[in-house]
Amino acid sequence: MSKLIEYKPGATFPGKIGRTAEESTPAWPQPIRAKEGAPNILFFILDDVGYGQLSCFGGLVETPNIDRVAENGLRYANMHTTALCSPTRSCVLTGRNHHSNGVASIMETATGYPGYDARMPFENGMLPEMLLQHGYNTFCIGKWHLSPSEDNTAAGPFHRWPMGRGFERFYGFLGGETNQWYPDLTEDNRSVQQPKPPEEGYHLNIDLADKAIKMVLDAHVNAPEKPFFLYYATGAAHAPHHVEKEWIDKYKGKFDAGWDSYREQVFQRQKEIGLLPADAQLAERDPDVPVWDTLSPDERRLYARFMEVYAGFLSQTDFHFGRILDTLEKIGELDNTIIMVLSDNGASAEGGPVGSANEMLFFNNIPESFEDNLAQIDDLGGTKSYNHYPWGWTWAGNAPFRRWKRETYRGGSTDPFIVAWPKGIKARGEVRQQYAHAVDMVPTVLDALGIEAPRAVRGVAQSPLEGVSFAHTFDAPDAHTQHVTQYFEMFAHRAIDHDGWRAVCPWPGVNFTEAAKKGRQFGSPVPPEVLDELETSAWELYHIAEDPTESRDVAAQHPAKLRELISLWWTEAGKHKVLPLDGDVKTRMVVERPQTSRPRSRFTYYPGLSVIPQPATPKILNRPHSIEADVEIPAGGAEGILLAQGGAAGGIAFYVKDGRLHFAHNYAGKEIFEVEAQAELPAGRHSLRFEFEPTGQPDFATGKGAPGRLQLYIDGTLVGNADAPHTTPMIFELEGLSCGYDFGAPVLERVYQPPFTFTGTIHSVTLDVSGELVEDDEATLRRLMAQQ
Repeated sequence: MSKLIEYKPGATFPGKIGRTAEESTPAWPQPIRAKEGAPNILFFILDDVGYGQLSCFGGLVETPNIDRVAENGLRYANMHTTALCSPTRSCVLTGRNHHSNGVASIMETATGYPGYDARMPFENGMLPEMLLQHGYNTFCIGKWHLSPSEDNTAAGPFHRWPMGRGFERFYGFLGGETNQWYPDLTEDNRSVQQPKPPEEGYHLNIDLADKAIKMVLDAHVNAPEKPFFLYYATGAAHAPHHVEKEWIDKYKGKFDAGWDSYREQVFQRQKEIGLLPADAQLAERDPDVPVWDTLSPDERRLYARFMEVYAGFLSQTDFHFGRILDTLEKIGELDNTIIMVLSDNGASAEGGPVGSANEMLFFNNIPESFEDNLAQIDDLGGTKSYNHYPWGWTWAGNAPFRRWKRETYRGGSTDPFIVAWPKGIKARGEVRQQYAHAVDMVPTVLDALGIEAPRAVRGVAQSPLEGVSFAHTFDAPDAHTQHVTQYFEMFAHRAIDHDGWRAVCPWPGVNFTEAAKKGRQFGSPVPPEVLDELETSAWELYHIAEDPTESRDVAAQHPAKLRELISLWWTEAGKHKVLPLDGDVKTRMVVERPQTSRPRSRFTYYPGLSVIPQPATPKILNRPHSIEADVEIPAGGAEGILLAQGGAAGGIAFYVKDGRLHFAHNYAGKEIFEVEAQAELPAGRHSLRFEFEPTGQPDFATGKGAPGRLQLYIDGTLVGNADAPHTTPMIFELEGLSCGYDFGAPVLERVYQPPFTFTGTIHSVTLDVSGELVEDDEATLRRLMAQQ
């Protein structure tokens, strides 16, 4: 029996202090320990996965490990999210609504209003901050997307990164999406490179699972009784849909019948599972989606392959999640782990009506040829692609509901949700119909643990939780929901659920086809006079208790009920900081925001530093600019990257190879414009310079950036000159800038493989962008909205 004396920190010292140690008795501040038998917590947050895609929700994508969780637990048929990623994730981690968190939208569209500023208030504590006070380890793996994008550099500030919000360890990416083959990785508070290239077996899902398993085991072997909270948020199945070919080929031919057939099959399976009542109707056909049978044979072949890639990606994600489950089972922790699986929003329509083999073309307004995409059919999912499926699969993937991500119809805001806890829940494989929302996950966990939400976190008084627990439904299928009212708002698209009824006010319209008839499109502002019109004519009403798929608008039959719900929406909006309503995405995107660094036109970099995230890179496109490297070349020569940005789908590389200076501009993976020095680079210290001089204006409408002259200089002497008929108009591949090596995918795969580290000495590289800048705000809007 230990004779150790412990006391709670802050309490009176219970030992004895004499003149000497022999005359004294020691005592120790008591460590924070979890209650004996406290369960582990695992949140698995999927990205852009629709209600009708997982096999345990009737989908035709095989997810046996997620199914395994469902069979050992519960499927919630009536779970809701915000319809967009960052907002939902803020709800999942805080138990407060997205506007209350200041996360009305993705972090890149923040505006200067409390519900919209993307600065999550510290009075809205996160679950890891709460669990630290109860003796938990806290681990964050994968996608974050909850810190202001302007703070995501090596200069910080770091207080809204994962480790600033209660996580003890972090491995993943800070933004909304990343290349699965060449990810933009952060470990704890520093940028890191991937451990090996794709040709040696690297894929982000493998890496994330490896790191999750290691974190769990590291803690377990040192303190087996200490519980953990693992927030496991893959980038899957967000675009780009990247996965090994063997996973894609598992689905060869499985989707040849098309999205109309897929939707019908899934709808019937959902009824058989019990997710829907037998008399439920499939939501009406979406006019934005072509009928599958009207497509040409080549269109059907290509579009089916896009879906095969997506399905392979999701199945591979499930496989590596299964490795985590197997690890927990091996160490005897699986039965005492509360597992919650949720998608952050409905399936994504950012692939457009025809899909894309390289999203960078869409972001740059470069026309995408069907013939070019068809020619790349065998590359889809691989390292040369940056692909996304057509929105017909989005619509089908959200079966049985209408519409998709970004819209508050149920297709965007009703998502698959699974809970399992074998040691604490008796029920197995059952379906629950109680209403729930992402804000309810934190209160439910606290309820299951038998602990109260803290009054303060790190000295900051806490706001009340806005979600409610559904733990009472675990073993009581007929229990009433405690979540009676929930508002929705996303880019002025609004809805409210209340006691079995649902009112929706779509913006810019019920679909893109109808919106276009009124001259409106996604991102259109909502002026006061239009809002007045919407309030009197646009609201729809559905009796969800009898019509779960929003198939019958009964506003005309129940005007009093509709008025009640509209009034209730405005009440909730005032309570949760939803106002002002703002559908003007373009303005939200370009609004001036506080920056850590003051504006400048010269940027100096040094070799081996952390990659500069893409949003923080200097704007070099469509303006005069120069790159000047101060280097030393050893006897015998040197080679490697001086400065690089982007990758195979678009970027630049300033480098030395075969004794000569080179520069290459990769135009969205379609063309490469190069210049090579005509003189060899001698040994010694030199100034190596690249200059871009525009020779015309950009043509944004046709996806062409400014034409220009590419010039190379050694010690001030012109040694290379070439013309580019056009350049990238808007954005390179979403990889950052690196000095002395190429971070991520190669800009020139036929010339080098990353990191292609420079073998001489780089003293510094200076990038000057003092020339006039020309930008296209519309194209920037399209890009940001696809990166959610």
